[in-house]
Amino acid sequence: MSRSRRRTRQPAAERPEQHYLVEPRALAGGGDLRHVFEFLAADGWPLTRRPNGLTVAWSPDGSVRIGYDPHGSPAGWTISGKAARKGDEPWVVTFGQATPVEIVAAFTDALTLPRTAHAPNVWAPLERAGWKVGPENDWYTARSPDRTAWLQYHQGPHGSLWWAAARSEEGFGWMATLTPSTPMHLVQAFAAGLSDPRPVMRPRGSLPPIRDLQTTSVSVLPSQLSAWHEARVHSARAAAWARATGSGPPGTTPATRPAARHNAIRR
Repeated sequence: MSRSRRRTRQPAAERPEQHYLVEPRALAGGGDLRHVFEFLAADGWPLTRRPNGLTVAWSPDGSVRIGYDPHGSPAGWTISGKAARKGDEPWVVTFGQATPVEIVAAFTDALTLPRTAHAPNVWAPLERAGWKVGPENDWYTARSPDRTAWLQYHQGPHGSLWWAAARSEEGFGWMATLTPSTPMHLVQAFAAGLSDPRPVMRPRGSLPPIRDLQTTSVSVLPSQLSAWHEARVHSARAAAWARATGSGPPGTTPATRPAARHNAIRR
């Protein structure tokens, strides 16, 4: 009697996928929400996802709510926090739907970190990035070198406000508002993310219709994308573990995407 031979199926070879490194980052489009929410979930923030697309994360102590509503008016992000001390005002921050998740994450990641003893300086990261900073009419303003993005602060008799925006010549863009009671270290973190000169990655077919975007075509394996995302999530888990145990294992520093390792071809 002959024996039947079983054939073992070899795993299919990965196929590289075309992505783009995009700059300026402020006009790269919204991106993947997991960049924000899965980091928070790994740090211990409970998540709620509804069928209509509304996603909400709560800080472990319930003092901060982060919500993304694709059908809101306007659509986008709303982040609110309770007053830290008696007599302080609650704070609210909004980011338009097209705000890149990397810029939103600069703000939300800072919510998971301990505050430093140094006094925050919102304008310092902008000045280091070469932004023009100074008074403009009734606003104190920082503008990017290409003038596509800006951050402004206004203090008047009827209150004060932080306001940021990015806009292309074609009209694509987004706006952000931060109430004056927003903790200054969070505003500084947002300013650092807004002015970060590094490009961000977007898959093919997701680029905004902007003529002056600078793009670098890169071939990326799905396993590479998963590894970069998992490294970021792991950094959140490690930080949460360190807080729970009072000590930190190796590798607790936040992960960054190794863009310099891409085999890139300028388009």
